Amino acid sequence: MIGSLVATAFWAMVPAYVPNNAAVLAGGGRPIDGGREWRGARVLGDGKTWRGTAVGTLVGVVLALALNAVNDPASAALGVDLPTFSLPAAFALAFGAMCGDIGASFLKRRSGRERGAAFPGIDQLDFVAGALLFALVVDTGWTLDTFTLPVLAAVLVMTPVLHVVTNVGAYALGLKNEPW
Repeated sequence: MIGSLVATAFWAMVPAYVPNNAAVLAGGGRPIDGGREWRGARVLGDGKTWRGTAVGTLVGVVLALALNAVNDPASAALGVDLPTFSLPAAFALAFGAMCGDIGASFLKRRSGRERGAAFPGIDQLDFVAGALLFALVVDTGWTLDTFTLPVLAAVLVMTPVLHVVTNVGAYALGLKNEPW
C-alpha cells in the first residue's frame, strides 16, 4: 500500500520535479526581470531566465509524454495503476513548477536573501505549490483524480526529503555551490 502510494506520488510529480534542474543546465540567458530592481533589490535575479523557464517547461512536458509511453509496462512491473498525463496537465505541472520557483525567488529578494541562500520550507515546496495550483486550474479533473489526499500527503512528505538528498548529492558532485 505505502509502496504503491509513493510510486504514484513520485510518478505524478516527475514532470514537476525535473524542470528546475533542466533550467539550470540550460544555463544563462536573459533574466526575466531584465535587471530591474524593486525597493533596492533585484526583482528576481540573474538565476531566473527566459531560456531556463522555456527549457525547463519543455523538458517537463516531454518527460510527461515519455512517461505516458512507458506507463503500461511500468504499471504492470510495479503492480500499480500509474497516472497518465493529459497534455494540459503535463504543461501545467512543468510550467507551474517553474513559476513556483520564480515566485520563491521573488520572496527571497523581498526578504533580503541573495541568490542561492537557503529559505527553509519555501525552497522545498515552492515548485510543488506552483505545479499543483497550475494543474488544478488547467486540468481540474485530472488533478483531482490523480492527487487524492493520500497521494498529496505523500508528495508533501517525500518532496522535502528528495530535495535535500538531491541537493546534497549535487553539491558533493560539484554541480552546486551550496548543499541546499
